[in-house]
Amino acid sequence: MKVIEVLGPGCNNCRRLETAAREAVTMTGVAAEIHHVTDYADIAAKGVMNTPGLIIDGRIVSTGRVPSAADIAVWLVE
Repeated sequence: MKVIEVLGPGCNNCRRLETAAREAVTMTGVAAEIHHVTDYADIAAKGVMNTPGLIIDGRIVSTGRVPSAADIAVWLVE
């Protein structure tokens, strides 16, 4: 099972990123848990300085932008 972390304080872009991540999971059929991390100290500890950030299985795949669901789907199946 994949672990997806959306990092951000809950702004509009953070919510859009979480929606895109959920769409990507649906598109790929990959089993995944999605967590939204909102605490700035936790976000910084994970190495993300620009939000929103996206981490898949402990690997930072995106920061400071909202990638498309199709981009996230590619990262999920890598």
